[in-house]
Amino acid sequence: MRHSEFWARMEHHLGASYAASWASQQSIASLGDRTVDEALDAGVPPQQVWRAVHAVLELPASER
Repeated sequence: MRHSEFWARMEHHLGASYAASWASQQSIASLGDRTVDEALDAGVPPQQVWRAVHAVLELPASER
């Protein structure tokens, strides 16, 4: 997954303006208690970050 696809999915589920805010504020345990932004900046692959976001948001399996 590319970063552009990751952000498109985030915006689809959270809205364009809220996605960036959520990504910078929400710590996720499975990402080492890092935010989405911190995880991506640390080099965690977007697919792995998306899986963590998917779990936290409790999205349907079809959205994986």
